[in-house]
Parts: sequence; structure tokens; C-alpha cells
Amino acid sequence: MYYKFNGFTQRLVGAAASAAYNPQGLKPIVSTESPALIFGTTKLASDLPATDSFLGKNKVPDLQKLFQKADGLPVHLKRGVPDKLLYRTTMALTIGGTIYCLVALYMASQPRSQK
Repeated sequence: MYYKFNGFTQRLVGAAASAAYNPQGLKPIVSTESPALIFGTTKLASDLPATDSFLGKNKVPDLQKLFQKADGLPVHLKRGVPDKLLYRTTMALTIGGTIYCLVALYMASQPRSQK
């Protein structure tokens, strides 16, 4: 289904494809037909075999099992040591940055000494 912006109600409303792509009733200047192929080496997705190496294995079901397991761990620590290292590094940088900001604020609030 296609949508377009209705200027009167200020909301999206359902529309035909031609109205959605050409708001205000404008007609396209350029032809909407696709141009002829210049190079004939293009493959369609349906022509590719399902076992191509670039497709790889679908990891989503395995990750769903991992993240939905009721083991009491928060989601950001479920993948083990790498997640713990990232979490601890982030926390250390956050605490260090907070301390640095407080020290800089303290130094900026001190009056300058007159020489």
C-alpha cells in the first residue's frame, strides 16, 4: 500500500501508486519504463543457486536462542567475554570522562593568581 501526505488533514492517507509518487497531481517528465540493459551480465536473484558462498549460514535462529535464554544475564552480557570487555571498557571510559570533566570544572572555577 502506498501513502501520501494530505495537506488538509496533515496526516498520511492511503493512495494509489501514481498519486504517491506524483504528489499534487504532477505528471512525470521522464518515462517510468525501465531503460534497456547496457550490459547483459546481470543476474536475477531467482537465477542464483541457493548455496552461493556469499549468502552464508543464517545465524538468526541461533542468536534468538542465545538471547532469549532465561539465565538471568542482561542482554548486553549474554555473549560472554567480549561483551564483558566492551561493557567494562565503556564503564571505565564513562567514569574516567566524568572525573576529567569534574577536575576541569574545578580548575576553571579557581581564580587566576595575580603575579
